[in-house]
Amino acid sequence: MRCKPGLVWFKGPVGITLLVMGWLVAISVFHFRLNVDRGGRRTIAMGYMPVIANLAAPLLDYATREGSGVRFKAVKFASFAEMAAALRNNEIQAAFIIAPLAIVLKQQGVDVRVVYIGNRHESTLVARRGLKVGSIEELAGRTVAVPIRYSGHYLLLQKALAERGLSGEVRLVEMNPPDMASALASGGLDAYFVGEPFAAQTLKSGEAVRVHYVEEMWPGFICNLMIVRKPLIDEAPDLVRRMVTGAVRSGLWAKHHIREAAAIASHYWRQPTDLVEYALGTPEGRIRFEDALPRLEEIQEIADLMVRFGLSGNRDVGGLVDDRFVRMVDAKEVATLAQIFD
Repeated sequence: MRCKPGLVWFKGPVGITLLVMGWLVAISVFHFRLNVDRGGRRTIAMGYMPVIANLAAPLLDYATREGSGVRFKAVKFASFAEMAAALRNNEIQAAFIIAPLAIVLKQQGVDVRVVYIGNRHESTLVARRGLKVGSIEELAGRTVAVPIRYSGHYLLLQKALAERGLSGEVRLVEMNPPDMASALASGGLDAYFVGEPFAAQTLKSGEAVRVHYVEEMWPGFICNLMIVRKPLIDEAPDLVRRMVTGAVRSGLWAKHHIREAAAIASHYWRQPTDLVEYALGTPEGRIRFEDALPRLEEIQEIADLMVRFGLSGNRDVGGLVDDRFVRMVDAKEVATLAQIFD
């Protein structure tokens, strides 16, 4: 076999052994970098996608980037599927992940606990301007994207369509949120339902119109939540408590410091600051940061919908919710991000 200049091709058992050893070294280096920073500090790697439901991830990272204590490192993923795989393989110890996927992971034997709800009411259903779509009924015959089949967005649309006698009348497709705006603009999509700021992107540009804010269809809607590996909880409960405390208070801080929070998040997300600020503050007070408590009955409702719409054959969520860390939080508002752990 001919090889490109500069590449060495290994043949036979020796070659296979070297390739496997190289792969193991690469994985070990990746895991080390995630869990120990250059200063020797302990690092907890938190997976996340760049949506406002996961705003705590960049804020926690930013607040702990300097100093000698534990570092909460935000690790951005391109898809929820990749994040789930990283959590399963212990490459990350916590994840801000879409709610139904947390249920799937637990049911598949990954020992995780839901410890925190990031925020609520930050998803929006938008449709391409000019289609004259202003209601769920007018989506009939259209193509609508959701972030992943295992999402509250998919479940809510299926529920809404069933209630209107439109089951099967809308083509639902899965698409990574960063790709939705361009697909809508090019005509590849008629509508999409997603967490912010991806809906705000086309609303702000004028390429889309709002069909519904999610809270109009499901008050208290949970887009993403934080799950933590149970071994970390068992080993270092005080560290998990500190992480959850910082997450809760970072949201309360962001609520009154939208411009500063948007500037930090936009740096991590590689998105325009004015877009993130628009999504955080339009309309004013829409996004709820104060209700961070994970409730078993809410997770159960999601699991029941998953069974109803064919995403799971199992409604069991026993042992998934661990609300003690949020209950420990003194949910006081703080003046600076540096005070979120105090």
